[in-house]
Amino acid sequence: MTFQATTQLLRRFLLALAAAALSPFALAGGLPGMQGLQHIGITAPSLRQATDFFVEVLGCEAYFTFGEFKFADDWMERHLNVHPRAVIKDFQMVRCGNGTNLEIFEYGAPDQNRRLPRNSDIGGHHLAFYVDDMDAAIAYLKSKQVRVLDTPSTFSEGPAAGLTWVYFLAPWGLQLELVSFPRGMQYEQGLDRLLWDPRHPQR
Repeated sequence: MTFQATTQLLRRFLLALAAAALSPFALAGGLPGMQGLQHIGITAPSLRQATDFFVEVLGCEAYFTFGEFKFADDWMERHLNVHPRAVIKDFQMVRCGNGTNLEIFEYGAPDQNRRLPRNSDIGGHHLAFYVDDMDAAIAYLKSKQVRVLDTPSTFSEGPAAGLTWVYFLAPWGLQLELVSFPRGMQYEQGLDRLLWDPRHPQR
């Protein structure tokens, strides 16, 4: 191989390394083989009520249940960081549209906290669902006696400009959200890789 050919090969190799170093996955760091978010786990006071709400009201699909988990030793504490006498009464896998899966638990535990965290609490959380038509989605939820919090808000400036959102509550108080941005958001300008979007999962 000539000196010129070797130089060109080395240059291509270095450019490839530089491109890999600047990729979103490289910048994200660390977990070997990480492909993405596979499921989110939530605990509800009643598995049947929660499954019925996600399936019959929101239109998700129920798959399988696992059955009861309880142990006489400290397995629950060692594996799940809960009270040793905690019992998983059952848990259900659910898929909602073109999104990640939900794992819905019903627990019993001697030290169970029955109060749901607010968004302002440590551990506060919510689940957001993309909808094509915000007004139609809100009207539908209200027709099902679902509590919608006030009226939708729309960002008109900043990176989220174009995003409309509103919160609603599951019957047991779980915080949920509708979002819609049919024309995209401001941050997308000039980017090839965007935040995950259930309408375009490969982007």
